[in-house]
Amino acid sequence: MRIALYQPEIPGNVGAILRLAACFSAAVDIIEPCGFVFSDARLKRAGMDYISHVEIVRHPDWDAFCTALKGRLILLSSKASTRLTDFEFAAGDSLLMGQESAGVPDTVRDRCDASVRIPLNPAVRSLNISVATGIALSEALRQTGNLPA
Repeated sequence: MRIALYQPEIPGNVGAILRLAACFSAAVDIIEPCGFVFSDARLKRAGMDYISHVEIVRHPDWDAFCTALKGRLILLSSKASTRLTDFEFAAGDSLLMGQESAGVPDTVRDRCDASVRIPLNPAVRSLNISVATGIALSEALRQTGNLPA
């Protein structure tokens, strides 16, 4: 299972997702450009001592990511009609998270194999991206029998 971050904007969210990925043994693809200066020092600070426990692949752009992609690409979107728990995940899936402020453009959405949403109270708009990633990754790993022991 992989987590793909499309042009992330907030370094603290990337750090939280890297910790999450380390804890659940998931790889992380970072699709640039990022909305912040992406350096090894900042990455180490954001990921703390968890950084050595996660496979991180940086892609210079969307096309480079698509070229390297193996398996299905599943977009997490508040606009999707399929509920997270109604979708059947596969072990080789990549969970795509959009930008914190804008999600993903239609060209990216169109490339995805499926879009799913986390059911929320209709009075609120969305979750923080790192929280949403944690919920989606946990459900995907549960379904595929790959939660850590």
